[in-house]
Amino acid sequence: MRRRTFIQSLPLAAAASAVSLPGGSAGLAQNATTATSELPKFQAADAERFTRPDVHAGDRPSGASFSTRSPALGLNGAAGTAHPLATQTAIAMLKRGGSAVDAAVAANAVLGFVEPVSSGLGGDCFAFVWDPKASKLMAMASSGRSPKALSLAAARAHAVDGHLPVLGAVTVSTPGALDGWWALHQRYGKLKWADLFEPAISACEAGDPTPQIIGYYIKRNMAAFLKPGSGVEETANAVKTYTPGGVAPNEYDVRRNPDLAHTYRIIAAGGRDAFYNGPIAKTIDAYFKRIGGWLSAEDLHEHRAEWVEPLVTTYRGVDVYAMPANTQGLATLQMLNIIENFEMRGYGFQSPQSLQVQIEAKRLSYEDRARYYADPHFARIPIAWLNSKEYAQERAKLIRLDKILTPVHPGEAPSHGDTTYFTTADKDGMMVSIIQSNFRGMGSGLVADGLGFMFQDRGQLFSLQDGHPNIYAPGKRPFQTIIPGFAAKDGKPWMSFGVMGGDMQPQGQTQIILNRVDYGLDVQAAADSPRWHHEGSSQSMGEDRADAGGPLGLLHLEAGVPAATRKALLDLGWPMGPSDGGFGRYEGIEVRMQGGRRVYAAGSEMRADAVALAY
Repeated sequence: MRRRTFIQSLPLAAAASAVSLPGGSAGLAQNATTATSELPKFQAADAERFTRPDVHAGDRPSGASFSTRSPALGLNGAAGTAHPLATQTAIAMLKRGGSAVDAAVAANAVLGFVEPVSSGLGGDCFAFVWDPKASKLMAMASSGRSPKALSLAAARAHAVDGHLPVLGAVTVSTPGALDGWWALHQRYGKLKWADLFEPAISACEAGDPTPQIIGYYIKRNMAAFLKPGSGVEETANAVKTYTPGGVAPNEYDVRRNPDLAHTYRIIAAGGRDAFYNGPIAKTIDAYFKRIGGWLSAEDLHEHRAEWVEPLVTTYRGVDVYAMPANTQGLATLQMLNIIENFEMRGYGFQSPQSLQVQIEAKRLSYEDRARYYADPHFARIPIAWLNSKEYAQERAKLIRLDKILTPVHPGEAPSHGDTTYFTTADKDGMMVSIIQSNFRGMGSGLVADGLGFMFQDRGQLFSLQDGHPNIYAPGKRPFQTIIPGFAAKDGKPWMSFGVMGGDMQPQGQTQIILNRVDYGLDVQAAADSPRWHHEGSSQSMGEDRADAGGPLGLLHLEAGVPAATRKALLDLGWPMGPSDGGFGRYEGIEVRMQGGRRVYAAGSEMRADAVALAY
């Protein structure tokens, strides 16, 4: 078997730089200079980053040269999450005889403690479940609605530059996560409901060391909440929960959350009703009344998760699934439908032509996203037309390899129209692709008295523009960025995967599919491949900037993108932004039959504190 090798070029900034090398070795230049300033010789004890663009990872003897590690392989189950303890919890649940759903719910409860910068009880949840008995992919959506007491006029009164603010009570929508867990467990759980919360309760009480990246984002989020004029009505509870004593945790510092442990105990004993109809609902209602917010016990009482029909398209023989509206899942399918019209393998991995097609497909799809995507209970969305191969062919004709498309507009619909990610798999062939989020970072900045979790700020994604399908209304679900991913071949499950991170999610999912289908990378190398991220469109959807980079948007490339590709895209005229860390975070599990046995391969994200395991 031939070894697959990809050669990674130096980034442009490093290509022309010489590096100071240690003296005392014959033939080494002791006083070589760089094009800008001398590169650091070591990482200082108090430095959050150690940047050496001239240095690349060690050489692997097999597989893709840029891959950080091999996929984790196993016969009985697998899990990939953004934190080692959550992954270990999922594996432990599988070994106890739990289903992939049991493992996913238990892992999510742990993530609510160890990774509060991305997840928690105050957010929403979406999941795909491959049901091996039905041989079918099932989709669960638990997206909370806006408070009924918050009118459009009141929302507009709190607007900043025509948009809902980033933080505070006006951005809070009903938390849907817990009802999503309950719906999943009621249909597919094997273990007792209370058993799923034991690991999280234990971790909250005993404490857990703060990882590097999670600690970095806790500091940034808390600084934003406490900044004068932030719009957060009450911060004492957030400080008590996440920075006791007013000091943000550093890497290795042990964090605890006894309030969250107490909340989990109530939920373990009382089920979803304890949250939506019982003591937790009463506490939430009283808290928002106290701070002048709008979320109420009535909003919580009326929330229900939904089982929905997933969207699907084919990409070169692979069935790729997406969560339907009110999410942005359709954008992934639209991008793939457009890209399928081009010879991506012929262009080559990380080539200028490959990236040019991908970026333009994103721009075209996101114009439709801004124009049409919304809560289907309030708006008619032409899904079949947007997801059609015929429409994709029309859009593909607009893309040129030698010129940037400008201006770019949404398609004209026919008049009859119609982020944390983790994944688990069990011995029976059930696979769960699940994503759960408080939206932007830790969320709104608001923590109810004694509950130990923060409420999401998902309501920021509503439009305030008259006539827009995503315009704010009481009791309406906002546009959702969080989307799980799933792919199948010949009617059999192939890959459960996702890339979290706001508007990066469809862009990241598309890059994963291309890396696997067109460029032959395994489930780990597909994630380790350098990514691009394009932001900006003619209309903001809340999490992106409509004016980023002007009419062409702003293109961000990771340092690993080849220098020649970077230069070619610059020469085309793409405005370039920095490598700002906004490239998403991935987990993925592949399943294949090998010698009559089911084999799982799990990959995880090198851009996070993530771990994937299989057994």
